[in-house]
Amino acid sequence: MAEFDVAVVGGGVAGLAAATALAEAGRRVLVLEARGQLGGRATAFADRESGEPVDNGQHVLFGCYHETFALLRRIGAEANVRVQPTLEVPYLDGAGRRSVLRCPPWPSPLHLLGGVLSWDALTWTDRLKVLRLARPLMAARRSFRLKAEATRTLAEATRTLAEDSETVSQWLTRHGQTGRLREWLWEPLAVAALNQSPEEAAAAPFVRVLAQMFGPDRADSAMVLPLRPLHEMYALPAQRYLEARGGAVRLNALARIRIENGRVAGIDVRGEPLPIAHAVAAVPWFALDALLTGDTAPMAATTEAASRMASKTILTVNLWYDRTVMDDMFVGLPGREMQWVFDKRQVFGEHASHLSLVVSGADALVGADTAALVALAAREVAASIPGARDAVLVRGTVVREKRATFSLAPGQPARPGVTTPVQGLFLAGDWIETGLPGTIESAAVAGHLAARALLQSTIDNRQSV
Repeated sequence: MAEFDVAVVGGGVAGLAAATALAEAGRRVLVLEARGQLGGRATAFADRESGEPVDNGQHVLFGCYHETFALLRRIGAEANVRVQPTLEVPYLDGAGRRSVLRCPPWPSPLHLLGGVLSWDALTWTDRLKVLRLARPLMAARRSFRLKAEATRTLAEATRTLAEDSETVSQWLTRHGQTGRLREWLWEPLAVAALNQSPEEAAAAPFVRVLAQMFGPDRADSAMVLPLRPLHEMYALPAQRYLEARGGAVRLNALARIRIENGRVAGIDVRGEPLPIAHAVAAVPWFALDALLTGDTAPMAATTEAASRMASKTILTVNLWYDRTVMDDMFVGLPGREMQWVFDKRQVFGEHASHLSLVVSGADALVGADTAALVALAAREVAASIPGARDAVLVRGTVVREKRATFSLAPGQPARPGVTTPVQGLFLAGDWIETGLPGTIESAAVAGHLAARALLQSTIDNRQSV
C-alpha cells in the first residue's frame, strides 16, 4: 500500500471536509469508512423495493453555510445544490391555503422585517412583534464580528446573547415572540435547526443560527436544497478529488486508532496495521470510545463526556404518489406532526411525486410502526396539499435516524475542541464545539478546523526539531 500522511476515520461531511482540506494542502490522505458508502449521517441508500436512491433524511442548507460552500467549491460540486435568490418559504395551513414568507431585496436583517411585515398569513399584531427582535439580531451580528479575538471562542460569543440555562422558548418569550409568528416562523425554524423542541433546547445555539442567517449578507438566510441524492451531492465528488491528489478511500474499513505513549502509533483496519502517525477521528459522539485502542487514558475525559451526550431522533416518511401533487420544491406545514414536506422529483428525476416529510425532534413518534407513520403522513398531506386529495398513494417508507443529532438541552456535557492530549490525534464532527447545532455546517466547520490544527501541528513539530 502507498504511504499516507494522514488517516481520516469517518467518511461523512466532517471527515471529507478535513480530508479534502488536507489534500488541498498537499497531504496524502486515506479515508476509512466503516460502512459500504460514504456520507455518514448525510447519505442515500437504495430502496429495497425499487432500487432507487433514497436520502436517509432531508437535509437543508442555508446561504450562511460558508464552510460547507467552501467544501463544495473545493470539490467542484456547487452545481449540485439550488440556492434561493433570497429567503422564500411557502406554507400551507390546515385547510390547504397557501401563503409565502418572501423577503424583499433589502439589506439584512431589514429584509426579514420586510418579509414578515408583508406576510399575509399573520395578523398585523403578530407581524409587528418581529420588530422586537431587531435589536437582539443586530447584537448577535456585532458579537460574532468579534469572534476572531484570541480570547473569544464561538461558544463564548454565543453565551453573551443567551443565558446558559435559557431555553429557546424562554428566549423567544423574553423578546416578545408569541402567537402565530412564533408558531409559524421561529418554532419551526428552531426545531429544524436544533432537532429538539424549543422547550428543551438551549437558546445559545439557536441565537448563533440566527446571527449567521441574518448576518451582513441577505443571501445568508436563503435556503439551499440538494439537486442530487446526498452521496452524489458531495461525497462522491470529494472521493474523486482525493483520489486525483494521491489519496484513497476505503469502504467497509472498520478502523481503530492505536495510541501508545501519548501519541498515535498507527491505524488498525480489520487487523491490518497501517503505519500512519496522524489521524482525524471524524466519527459521531457515540462512536468515539470504540474507535480508540491501546493506552487511551489521555482521552478518558473526552470519551466519558461523549458517552453521556444524549441523542435526538429525526423521522423521514417517504410517500410515492401516482401523479404530481405539488408545484413547490418544499412547503412548511405549521401545526402538524409532519413539519416540512419536500418534493424530491428534481433530486431523483422522477415523473410522479416522491414526497419526503420530516419530523425533527421526533422522540414521541419514533416508536410508532411504519404503517401508522405512513398513514399519518398521508392524512396530513391529503388535508394540507390540494393536489394530493385525488392522488393515489402508491407506497410509503420510513427512515428512522435515532441518533441523528446530539441533545442541546442545558446541562449536557461540554463539547470538545478539535485538538486532543494525544499527539497526532484530532477530532472532527458536527458535535465538536463550533457554537452551532448538529448541522452539516457544524460538521464542515469542525472538519476544516481539524485540518488546520493538524497542519499547524506538523509545522510546529518540524520547527522544534
